[in-house]
Amino acid sequence: MTTRTPLERLIAMPEFGPLALLLVEIALFTAINPTFLSPLNISNTLTFTVELGIIALAMTLLMTSGEFDLSVGSMFGFAPVLMWTLFNANILPFGAAFLVAMLVAAAIGLFSGLFVTRLKIPSFLVTLGMLLVVRGTSLYITDGFPQRTWSAEGTWLATILVGDFYVGPFRIYASLFWFIGLAAILGYVLNRTKAGNWIQAAGGNPLAARARGVKVGRVKVALFMLTASCAAFAGMISSIRTSAANPNSGTGYELEVIAMVVIGGTVLTGGRGTILGTVIGTLILRVMRNGIVLIGVPGLAYNIFVGAIILGMMALHSWLERRHNAGV
Repeated sequence: MTTRTPLERLIAMPEFGPLALLLVEIALFTAINPTFLSPLNISNTLTFTVELGIIALAMTLLMTSGEFDLSVGSMFGFAPVLMWTLFNANILPFGAAFLVAMLVAAAIGLFSGLFVTRLKIPSFLVTLGMLLVVRGTSLYITDGFPQRTWSAEGTWLATILVGDFYVGPFRIYASLFWFIGLAAILGYVLNRTKAGNWIQAAGGNPLAARARGVKVGRVKVALFMLTASCAAFAGMISSIRTSAANPNSGTGYELEVIAMVVIGGTVLTGGRGTILGTVIGTLILRVMRNGIVLIGVPGLAYNIFVGAIILGMMALHSWLERRHNAGV
């Protein structure tokens, strides 16, 4: 058996390709427009990155289990609408409205998970239906219009969620620490715990997992709840930061989130996932969106670049997988 060198092992890692692409992106955009690495641009890029990244982290575990959720974009828009409606109508104080919105999101995730696991309906169909139900509810509550803006400044919850401060010239929001903390926790769960083994087994070979005593259905239901909750959380911190709740917020996010996860190296069919890869994949797409605007490429061309990146990364992952299986 051939012994691999450290460099060969590094190249074989699923995160290597995405990391190399990210570094190339940064170097290219900086060479074309040096303001790309300005403190203001870095601060703005990180602000938007973490909000989508929070959803992508949870989606990584769900996709590793062999499922995915198309309703996360509509949940991103629905949760803030529910929270602010309860608060503005003086039904609940701000903190309680936030908690209720999180619980409703978890309940929606529970409903989706039970449909998939108990009724054996593909998650594509279940969550596509849930996308329409949740988005339709948001539009009905608001009559299809963005609600008036609010200011949550001064409340302890807003400060904890999206409070901002400066580190030198960089403006940092508290949401960045929520993203880092969630990435650390989910990375540990996936790679270092029995629950992580269950998640990978559920996606890799559910029949064998059941034979070994893994509660595959319960694992998947819990992950649907986690994903819906993270989507709601991301939507609410975004709405608090911008002081607005638009029922159409998050439109198209579901596909972008899945792209982030797949680009990062998580297998679309389940069985293997990487939180670190998802973090890198999230940065790749958000850096791309920011960079093409700075260098003068029309923003409408963004999807062209995303599609090309997905195809390229899938080809790279396939090549690395073949080399790994061949023991090269």
